[in-house]
Amino acid sequence: MTERKPPGVDFETWVDRQIREATERGEFANLPGIGKPLAHLDQPYDELWWVKDKMSREHLSYLPPSLALRKEAEDALEKAADAPSEAALRRILTAVNDRIRAALRTPLEGPPLNLVPFDIDEIARKWREQHAS
Repeated sequence: MTERKPPGVDFETWVDRQIREATERGEFANLPGIGKPLAHLDQPYDELWWVKDKMSREHLSYLPPSLALRKEAEDALEKAADAPSEAALRRILTAVNDRIRAALRTPLEGPPLNLVPFDIDEIARKWREQHAS
């Protein structure tokens, strides 16, 4: 049950009492990090520190859409090189080329895209040479 601050009681006094009573009940006894310095105190202040910390703890990442598309194109090229058939290669590269063309028409947020659609016929030719031997 949450205790409400009584009228006329100084807020700090009320807060101090809440902390003291919780300590007496042992509610702080097994918290991780007790007695350890706060992490990142020696680093310059970053107003998004809490977002970056949360993302790190949750193993999340964020790339601006333009960088995410660059990564997707890189992954698609690797996946196409390992494709089981030329048809699969063409499907993979056609899909990423469609997204690249859309991004070129309507620029994405983030750094410049610096991508052009893949030359699927040239990549397919190289794929056939590699898989012919």
